[in-house]
Amino acid sequence: MNRLFAKLYRIIFAVIILIVGITFERTGLVELLSDPYEYPVIMALFIQHLYMVTLSMGFATIIGVMAGIVLTRRRFRRYAGVCMYIIGLGQTIPSLAVLALAMSFLGIGTKPAVFALTIYSILPIARNTLAGITAVPSELIDAGKGMGMPPMKILMEVELPNAMEVILTGFRVAMVINIGTAALAYVIGAGGLGDLIFTGISLMQTDKLLAGAIPVTLLALLADFLSELLGLAMISRGLRLSK
Repeated sequence: MNRLFAKLYRIIFAVIILIVGITFERTGLVELLSDPYEYPVIMALFIQHLYMVTLSMGFATIIGVMAGIVLTRRRFRRYAGVCMYIIGLGQTIPSLAVLALAMSFLGIGTKPAVFALTIYSILPIARNTLAGITAVPSELIDAGKGMGMPPMKILMEVELPNAMEVILTGFRVAMVINIGTAALAYVIGAGGLGDLIFTGISLMQTDKLLAGAIPVTLLALLADFLSELLGLAMISRGLRLSK
């Protein structure tokens, strides 16, 4: 029975690939990608998109993790609710509005796009860092104190390793949101794959629309997969087995 299902999956997968290939050919996507003049433009827009995502996620990760750690310290815990509300305003406001506000004082181009994407990506990382560290059993922290470990060592060797799975979940959510939202950076002159998507919509050219939409989708799926691999590298084997 298992062999039968395995063969069935292969047949379905082959049919899907065939349908997708025919669709790409009929919409002109294959011709567009094989055009020696269009291909470099598409690659340049892809690199722009990847640059904005990488830079903004780097800033968002640093700010989000640091904010989550600080708000778990005893003297700052009382401000956690207010600070999370302020950080959450970035996602409460629609993404286009965030981009417009960033453009109003940073001009047009990559700078406001990276700033807006950073603001839009901080909340899941900060919230999950706060939740993950808060959920670490107090017995583990007390054991660390009993062994004479200083607060910084407890943070680095007890709290963060035990909270890493929750933190990485927030990072994964932020990454996928960031990749999709970066397509809107086109409207403020930052380029990226949104250039192809919105041009295809405006001119009703399906090939350009797909040339922008498909890489964004694949990039989000690749980011999700790499986040899984990152979890295997950063979460200790003992903690994974205990789950």
